[in-house]
Parts: sequence; C-alpha cells; structure tokens
Amino acid sequence: MSKDLYEILGVKKDATDADIKSAYRKMALKWHPDKHKGDKEVEKKFKEINSAYEVLSDNQKRKQYDTFGSTGGQSGFGGAQGFGGGQGFGGGFDFSGFQGGGSGFADIFETFFGGGVHEGGGRSRGGTRGPIRGGDIESDIKISFEEAIFGCEKKLEISKADVCQHCKGKGAEPGSSIISCKTCGGSGEVRSVRNTILGQMATSRTCEDCGGEGRVPEKKCTTCHGTTRSRTKEVVKVKIPAGVDNGSTIRLSGKGEGGLKGGPSGDLYINLHVEPNRKFVRYGYDIHSIVRIPVVQSVLGGEAEVETVHGKERIKIPPGTEDGTVFKIKGKGVVNPGNGVKGDHLAKAKVEIPSKLSKKEKDLYIQLAEEAGADVKKGGWFS
Repeated sequence: MSKDLYEILGVKKDATDADIKSAYRKMALKWHPDKHKGDKEVEKKFKEINSAYEVLSDNQKRKQYDTFGSTGGQSGFGGAQGFGGGQGFGGGFDFSGFQGGGSGFADIFETFFGGGVHEGGGRSRGGTRGPIRGGDIESDIKISFEEAIFGCEKKLEISKADVCQHCKGKGAEPGSSIISCKTCGGSGEVRSVRNTILGQMATSRTCEDCGGEGRVPEKKCTTCHGTTRSRTKEVVKVKIPAGVDNGSTIRLSGKGEGGLKGGPSGDLYINLHVEPNRKFVRYGYDIHSIVRIPVVQSVLGGEAEVETVHGKERIKIPPGTEDGTVFKIKGKGVVNPGNGVKGDHLAKAKVEIPSKLSKKEKDLYIQLAEEAGADVKKGGWFS
C-alpha cells in the first residue's frame, strides 16, 4: 500500500492500540458503503481503511511496517542500510551461516520480511482469515432519580452494522454465485517480481479485491454491496437494576455489530445518565435531604416528618436541637446491587426562624428574652 497507513486512519505514529481502534471505528462508520451507495471511491476508501487497520492492529505487522514501510518486503533495499549501515552488504554483516545454497538467502528474507518473500520465485500462500467478531457499540440512556434507585426497564433503538438479511451474509446477490477472484486467480495473493542485487525476487501481498479469500461474488449484493453487512435498526430492551448511579455502564452481550464470516456479534455498552432530584441528593448508597423544624420545636423538642424515597418517616426531635443537626434513618437509602444492603437516609435539620411575628408572639419572645436576662428596652433584641 503506497499511502501511509497512519494517515489513512488519521492517527500519529505513536498512537496506542486503543487510539487506533477508536480511529478505525470512526473512519469505518464515516466511509461505510451503506452511507454512500453506488460510490466506487467510497468502496475503495473503505477497503483502504480496513487494510490499514489490519496491519496497525497487529503488533507484529505494525512493527514490520514501522521498520520497513511494508508488511510484504516491498520497500526495497535502498542502500541496504539495514544490513551494512549504508555500505551495501559490506560493513560487517556475517553471511557465514547462510553459505552453501539458496535456502540460506530465503531464511534471511523470512527473518526480515515474513513469509511472503522467497528466493527463486517461490510462493507462500497466506491463510485466509477466519470468523471475525463484530465491533462493540455504545449508547446513552437518561433515567430519573427514582428509576436509578428502584430499577426499571427501558427500550432503546440502536443503529448498527449487522449481517445483511438480503444476502444472508454471503455478499452476493441472491441467485448469483461466488466465483474465483480474477485479480489473484483464486490464490488470495497478488505476486510481483523485481530485480535486486541478489537476482529476481518474488514478493506477495494479500489481494485487496477479495481480502485474501480467493473468491468474490459474481454479482455483489445490492443491499450490502458485497460487504456482507448492512445498516439496520433494532429496538432492544434494557433492564436497569436497582441501585445504579450516574455514569454507570451496562453491557449487553451480543447486541453490538454483527460479525464477519460467521463471527460472533460484538457487545452493546449503555451509559446511564441519572437526572437530579429537587428534594434528594445521593452520596454513594445514602440519600440526603433537609428537614425543616420550627424554632420553638427545636427548643422544646417533639416529632417531625421526613420524606424519603421509600415513603414518609417520623423522627424524634430532642429539646435543644441545633441548626445543622443530622438525623439518620437506617435502611432508607439506596440498595447496593453487589450485596443487597441498603444505605441510609440522612436528614439535616434546618431550624426556621420566623421573619414576621404577631403582637402576641412578639410579647412572648420579649418575655422569654427578659427571663434570659436580656435588656430588650434599651437597644436589645426587639428595640
């Protein structure tokens, strides 16, 4: 491949495996033939993307490509710097272990270029790829505060590449046959011969038209254009367990994109976004709220009603309760999905001080203040 593989996927040469995988997903989705039906350039671009990912996702192939600019020995010797530091085959490379026949030179190229290059024009048939697992996909769901606490079931419509139902994943239009690839003659490889200082050398690479299979549809499927997959929409039921929190992820096995060549489907990852609640705040498996207490009750004590997600609860307010006091109601929080234990409800006291008083209330407060020793007549509390 003449184009730079990193440029094809839009990543840098120091990209991680995760970066390459992520870039491939985006590029494959953007240039999938289903989105550009009938566009031959898009089909060509899509093949380039898949070919680039096939190399860069394989650590051994990627290392070979980074070193020689090729995975099949097509970069040439260009001064043979890899053998003699830019001085041809001199410079100290020891051939003593390879004397006595052509097989030694074949071993050299086997070491540096892999099994696609042979002395004397010999050909090594690369094995065709077996079943390929489909890609994973992800989606998002919004749920209410209560749905996250008690669990629920949601329906989600997803769009994905799946096995083409028109051709049943064969890639050929129903009624047509799968024939031998004309480009590679059914071998799955394209061979070329070039002259080198060692004589004629044969190189081989995977056929791009058949992907190394050696066989292609006589007539491509009009739905998937020979890719064996097409875009489809599916409504899936998502069972959300009780106790999930904002940012949690649910995996549905086998609900991702369909596999190739009989491979299994990928998985569907669903990210949960929990909407906030105006009454409650969640911290882990505990729920916090405010309980408002009149100032008289905070002084004298009594009972107060606290609203929880499980219903209303009554708590005792001891005399002299201060603003900010926290009351714990055991087992009225969120269930832990891992062990089934519920958290607690924590109610924080908010002592309400009246902003307006009736004459009777004011007289009573003055009387209380005088009992406390305050001089309310000379710049005191109520002057």
